[in-house]
Amino acid sequence: MKRVETRASCRHDTGFTLIELMITVVVLAILSAVALPSYQNYVRRGQLSEAFTTLSDLRVKMEQWYQDNKYYGAGAGSTACPTLPGTSGFPVAGKYFSVSCGPDGGAAPLQKFKLLATGSSTLTTGYDYTLTEAGTKGTANFAGATSTAACWLTKPGTCDN
Repeated sequence: MKRVETRASCRHDTGFTLIELMITVVVLAILSAVALPSYQNYVRRGQLSEAFTTLSDLRVKMEQWYQDNKYYGAGAGSTACPTLPGTSGFPVAGKYFSVSCGPDGGAAPLQKFKLLATGSSTLTTGYDYTLTEAGTKGTANFAGATSTAACWLTKPGTCDN
């Protein structure tokens, strides 16, 4: 006898089951939870370089000012930082950081200064870096926590020299 196949027995199920779909969602959630913070830290480290570059550039301009005037202040009797060539004065605003200048002790004529780069974007808020006339680097805040590192931190415990 010949077996007759019905249309219902030839049907093949296509698509995904609910459990397969749920497993896929869980795997994607776990990958996102690990990958997103790592990616944000990677992007942030790239943005930190703006602070280091701007601080170094402004220190050179302050030294040029000192060579011309024999003091770092805006005037012989001033303790305010000058308006440097190529800037519109302090604070100097960048895309991710704002740099301010102030005296590092002493009276007029200003013989010392300290530059402070303060994070101003979503990923750099809570990151503050300093640079003095002597070339002393410092991290005042790192990831929102007060720091006393005598270098520019790029990662916890890792200096950028």
